Amino acid sequence: MKEVRTRFAPSPTGYMHIGNLRTALYGYLYAKKEGGKFILRLEDTDSKRFVGDAVQIIYDTLKDAGIYYDEGPDIGGDYGPYIQSERAAIYKEYAEKLVGLGGAYYCFCDKERIDSLKDENGVGRYDKHCLRLSKEEIAEKLAAGVPYVIRQNVPDEGSGSYEDLVYGTVTVDFKDIEDGILLKSDGMPTYNFANVVDDHLMGITHVIRGSEYLSSTPKYNLMYDAFGWERPTYIHLPPIMKNAHEKLSKRNGDASYQDLVAKGYVKEAIVNYIALLGWSPKSNQEKMSLKELEENFSLSGLNKSPAIFDEPKLRWLSGEYIRGMRAEEFRSLALPFLQKSKAYGKYDEEKLLKILQTRVEVLEDIPAKIDFLEEYGQIDPALYFNKKMKSDAEIAKQVLPRAAQVLANIETFENAPLYAALVALAQENGWKNGQVLWCVRIALTGRENTPGGASEMAELLGRERSIERLAQAEKWLQQ
Repeated sequence: MKEVRTRFAPSPTGYMHIGNLRTALYGYLYAKKEGGKFILRLEDTDSKRFVGDAVQIIYDTLKDAGIYYDEGPDIGGDYGPYIQSERAAIYKEYAEKLVGLGGAYYCFCDKERIDSLKDENGVGRYDKHCLRLSKEEIAEKLAAGVPYVIRQNVPDEGSGSYEDLVYGTVTVDFKDIEDGILLKSDGMPTYNFANVVDDHLMGITHVIRGSEYLSSTPKYNLMYDAFGWERPTYIHLPPIMKNAHEKLSKRNGDASYQDLVAKGYVKEAIVNYIALLGWSPKSNQEKMSLKELEENFSLSGLNKSPAIFDEPKLRWLSGEYIRGMRAEEFRSLALPFLQKSKAYGKYDEEKLLKILQTRVEVLEDIPAKIDFLEEYGQIDPALYFNKKMKSDAEIAKQVLPRAAQVLANIETFENAPLYAALVALAQENGWKNGQVLWCVRIALTGRENTPGGASEMAELLGRERSIERLAQAEKWLQQ
């Protein structure tokens, strides 16, 4: 059986967006599953869009995500160079071969003539003018050094069909395909030509890319067929949507991989979630390590329906990874975010992190979750109302002074005995446990949502500050 070879061929134009990373991930996973090779190739022929540090961003992002390639610009391989701008001579050679095979032709039309073919909306289609030039005319112009491009010779009639592993049979009428430029006047190729030449010469067996290339693939196949090359297997991926109507896009301010990491999403969770955007595992398992993804990935699980980027689900998955971490690992990730909090350095760090680890999903939430420790102001009496706990401000007036006594008299000021003492207080007075715990927590924090319960918050604040806050909260209720 032929060795599986997949590739990821990004343009170095900025940060790695989610769709790009998914393409890389699927190519990597399939190659690993089949015992094949995953190749990185940089398509940098569009100098206008080139961003200086984007190449390093690509390297760093793939490494950060755990996606290691077997061949690439920075590690070499048997099919290099792996940067398109270093392969100009190769493209020129094959473009001229394609001309000889009748699959392309020299076009000497200047900008003025090209513009004359456009309508009032700037839309035009090349009319194959230069295809009709004689061999003598072509030779004369070449000898005279007249600038030229090489255009693809697309048939006027008929259609091109191919099989895609996700979308099935795809057919495109040739009349809908223009004689696009393959080699520009500066000798550099367009993507439409370079990707075909490179995929063939690098032995790529499976081309995994976005569904926006579905309609372009027949013109690529015309080139494969003209050269007499074997077509690769095509796997086109559905778009990733922001919602039912909008695609996820960096241009629209949607998060890149780097943005998500900076927010404090766990890297493994991001990769895990991206794998699920367009692919369904045979099992119902959603949390999977990269190793598990390598073992379980299959092309048969790919979906043709657009995938919706559901950030709440990513948050949940990130929280699952956080809760599964060793304490030391969580500390190293959480500390930079903890240091941004007003509470940093003023409380027992170990206790604080222990509480946070069980309740945080995204690390950037840490400061907001614990700033109440240093920010305390008059509490809205409405916060004491909780239908489920059967509590309200009137119950709080009864609970708080007695709870303050409990906190003053308890011997060990730690979570477990504090919780037991507050529950006992509820039982002694005929209250529900929730009534006491809810009222005390609101009084201690002034927040409806906190990273822990009443006894945990009391332990963090300490005996003196906890009693002070309960007394202050009681005074506010009496006003």
